[in-house]
Amino acid sequence: MEVTEEEQRRQVEEQVETLLSGQGSEVSGCDVGLEQSKPATLRKNVTYIVCAVIFNDKEEVLMVQEAKQDCYKQWYLPAGRVEVGESLEEALKREVKEEAGFDCEPITLLLIQEQGPQWIRFIFLAKVTGGSLKSLSAADQESLQASWWDRQSVLPLRGRDILRLIDCGLKYRQNPWHPVTLPVDLSCRHVVQRLVLVFTNAEQQVWVLLVKAPMLHLPTAAAVKTHAVTWAANMVVQDAMPSVYYDQDVNTLGVFSLQHNGRQHGKTDGVCFNSLVALVPDHVQRDEDGEKVQRTRTGRPPPVDNPRYVWHEVQKQTLREKLLEKTRNTSVVPMHSLY
Repeated sequence: MEVTEEEQRRQVEEQVETLLSGQGSEVSGCDVGLEQSKPATLRKNVTYIVCAVIFNDKEEVLMVQEAKQDCYKQWYLPAGRVEVGESLEEALKREVKEEAGFDCEPITLLLIQEQGPQWIRFIFLAKVTGGSLKSLSAADQESLQASWWDRQSVLPLRGRDILRLIDCGLKYRQNPWHPVTLPVDLSCRHVVQRLVLVFTNAEQQVWVLLVKAPMLHLPTAAAVKTHAVTWAANMVVQDAMPSVYYDQDVNTLGVFSLQHNGRQHGKTDGVCFNSLVALVPDHVQRDEDGEKVQRTRTGRPPPVDNPRYVWHEVQKQTLREKLLEKTRNTSVVPMHSLY
């Protein structure tokens, strides 16, 4: 039985609600960029790093002393590469156990950092559930020892980049700005972004960009190694509305949820980032000569040039309110490009 367009639109709204709640949805295809992308394969074309931010009751942070020659005796957060066949959470638990001696449980993703699909770091807030602090007598190739750091005393750090991560963890503990978000165990072959790409106006209306065929669905774009992962959103907007692309600010606000399985090497090493992207008309617009021009705001989304796409105005009031809140307050897991 053929599904009506109205029913398809209702199903899309249900899917958006599922993603907003931190859950996932099977990746059935890719709409943009697939021809420029290769299947993700650990140790070949992608590297995933997990990093743990763990505090004790005194808000001291768990640190490990490096054993590697290039950073010998310097201190860093427990972190390391995801191994073949591991989930992100399994990798996190293994790294904390090897480097710090503790068993741990992830609480939530705090932040995602990326340098294109070939290097992605997943920073988790986690808690100790067992084990004991690794001492110098247990030093090995993973680390020399672990310690709780009060963040005041002098400590030779391997890199100052972790100060931002520690600060992020403290702020989340004190005032969580996004729901608890943990990886969803769903397989994906490539590194992709599935976009909840929204346009909002002063009247509280919300539109979401959809792809029409084979049924109405949220656009999915493959990450390409020459650009940041978040560039996938720009590729979709460029594909959908090339005539107005340069008049728009494509802003990836963050991630509702992410999907990763990793069990089958080269087949399920990909990650799907279910992302919130806001399309905002550029404040300064210019004509072909580069001169500033005044354009009247219509309060409507920019016209779609490509017949593959269509704007859908969100009908369900509760979903509209959630999208407006998340867009205004950026209450999603941040995704930062280090390009």
